[in-house]
Amino acid sequence: MTLQGTSLIGREAVTGDQAVIRAVDPASGEALAPDYPGLDRHAVARACQLAEEAFASYRETSLDVRAAFLEAIADEIEAIGDELITRAMAETGLPRARLEGERGRTCGQLRLFAGVVRAGEWLDVRIDPALPDRQPLPRVDLRQRHVALGPVAVFGASNFPLAFSVAGGDTASSLAAGCPVVVKAHSAHPGTSELVGRAVQAAVTRCQLPEGVFSLLFGAGKEIGQALVADPRIQAVGFTGSRAGGLALLATAQARPQPIPVYAEMSSINPVFLFPEALATRGPAIAEGFIGSLNMGAGQFCTNPGLVIGIKGQALDAFIEAAAEAITGSAAQTMLTPGIHAAYQDGVGALVGEAREIARGPVGDGPCACQPALFAASAGDFLKSDALQAEVFGAASLVVECDDLDQVKAVAEHLEGQLTATLQMDDGDLEAARTLLPVLERRAGRILANGWPTGVEVCHAMVHGGPFPATSDTRTTSVGSAAIHRFLRPVCYQNLPAGLLPEALQEVNPLGVSRLVDGKRE
Repeated sequence: MTLQGTSLIGREAVTGDQAVIRAVDPASGEALAPDYPGLDRHAVARACQLAEEAFASYRETSLDVRAAFLEAIADEIEAIGDELITRAMAETGLPRARLEGERGRTCGQLRLFAGVVRAGEWLDVRIDPALPDRQPLPRVDLRQRHVALGPVAVFGASNFPLAFSVAGGDTASSLAAGCPVVVKAHSAHPGTSELVGRAVQAAVTRCQLPEGVFSLLFGAGKEIGQALVADPRIQAVGFTGSRAGGLALLATAQARPQPIPVYAEMSSINPVFLFPEALATRGPAIAEGFIGSLNMGAGQFCTNPGLVIGIKGQALDAFIEAAAEAITGSAAQTMLTPGIHAAYQDGVGALVGEAREIARGPVGDGPCACQPALFAASAGDFLKSDALQAEVFGAASLVVECDDLDQVKAVAEHLEGQLTATLQMDDGDLEAARTLLPVLERRAGRILANGWPTGVEVCHAMVHGGPFPATSDTRTTSVGSAAIHRFLRPVCYQNLPAGLLPEALQEVNPLGVSRLVDGKRE
């Protein structure tokens, strides 16, 4: 497929006339063709209008039609073949194996949501039949289902050019809910975005759906994104990125005459707690696993372990020594963009002024090579410094040295909201972990034991969310089948004639979905 450098508004390819986006190969610093001229506000309004026009029919597509559409997107992405992988490699500096795995995850989550749609559990049907003879007052007939919110604005992420981008989790869950999607492509990988966008566009045509079900917009700077969120036809926002970016979109959404929800995944340092027995018996092995997780993908994961908390003593010293040895042997990897690399350098520089440096990895050859870094600070200093709790996006982490378990708990209570919290523990640490668990339940969306937070399974039980600033809405997840609930709302139908009831609420249950009838599951 020849890249054209165009946005996709419905079925049309549209060339913008605003500032140009140029992809850069972060490994070499070379610009990549073609240029992507940005759109103006009129083009954004056109995409939103098409989405609004598509919504009325798309939200009531049958379960099978909608599921088949999601599967068609996955098929079309796979049909692109190696061209998608080679372009994504050039635009991100990520290795082939990582991107092939991410493509599999992207298509897998589309097919997961196809299964979710067909099952119909997301409709959450509840029926309370009329009780005309009930005393002292009769009960009217009440029936509830969930319906789609409306058109959704999705912002592609920098660090996952496929799985959190044009056809990523936010798009898949929005489309599964019955919401048309307008995607603002990330400027770091426009060619990859165009390829995937054309695959989605082809699936819309193949499934004979309204053209406004999907649009893909390019635009440099903040204007296009802000215009998209401000458009009155957009009813929700999905975003993965920086805290500053998420809060800016949140402010725009809340300032509208009709505020809308923004589901922003933003900032997390993902604390790892080293309990005494585990540290004493296998500290060096834990250190090796920690550095492997820290340096994976140059540390450019939202679940990167940026904080390690343990009790001072020989065991923690041995852990730090082993981690330092591992980090000095960790090769520098290419970061996604020059801007991300510069921000990483600034973040590490800020730690130099606040904590003591333990070790640095090799410098690396390319212009965007990430030099891994490990620092340490006392719990007392950590509790006094907001700077030590700031996220450094990349392969840098801080070890917090505590006097005892009480201070470990104090550090945990001091933490901001997190995506994950990890317990490195053995059997003898059970009671200490039990004491800490209620604190971590209030601080994190996922709590794991004896593993590492990098790597987010796409399944039904996963939670990829957490209290602010990990996300802007602690009640939701952006990964897993429960992500569909972000783009739904309940509607109750009271005493409607049978001829007006939606299929999900009809007496004979033509969809065959699970329903709660008079308080009993059927």
